[in-house]
Amino acid sequence: MSLVELIAQADERGLAASGLACLDRCLPLLGGDDEILRPLWASLAEGERWGEDWGERVEQARAKLDVPEVPEGDVPAEGEAAVLAHRMLGAVPVERTAANLREWADACSVAALQIHRLLDAATDGASSVTARREGRTQDMSPLVAAELRRQIAILELLSTHGPAGLRQALDLSTEGRRVLRAVVSRRARGRV
Repeated sequence: MSLVELIAQADERGLAASGLACLDRCLPLLGGDDEILRPLWASLAEGERWGEDWGERVEQARAKLDVPEVPEGDVPAEGEAAVLAHRMLGAVPVERTAANLREWADACSVAALQIHRLLDAATDGASSVTARREGRTQDMSPLVAAELRRQIAILELLSTHGPAGLRQALDLSTEGRRVLRAVVSRRARGRV
């Protein structure tokens, strides 16, 4: 099943976790520590009452992360990637409805794949990430391929295991964050 189909079929909790996982993996671009989004993850694990204080926790996370000024003119890949990550954060729906979460999860999926594409040293064969999300994976760059696999795995975990899959989803997201942090660090060393 393609990523687009998985997002279309996900329930509210799955959508929230999917978008949150994409944002979590991009934390190295947001200048925040690894624990900033933990209260949102905890909110997803709260049984039937999940997400009751979602909006409050969203606002707390936003307040802790710096929002940079968007530079004018040509922006290096890292700057463009950071702008996309900040847009993901800014778009987190405070009101937790299926429609809001689906739109956000879908946008986060696209942004996270685009971020990985921008930062990958290898060239991705597709002209857009849309083809990747629809299942066309020929000539995919390694960093984009890994991000696509993580997004699919998280949605499959949550559709199969429900709230019990959250721990594994968080672990996959943490692994992806470490990978992206290493890529950003390597690119920074290359500029020095």
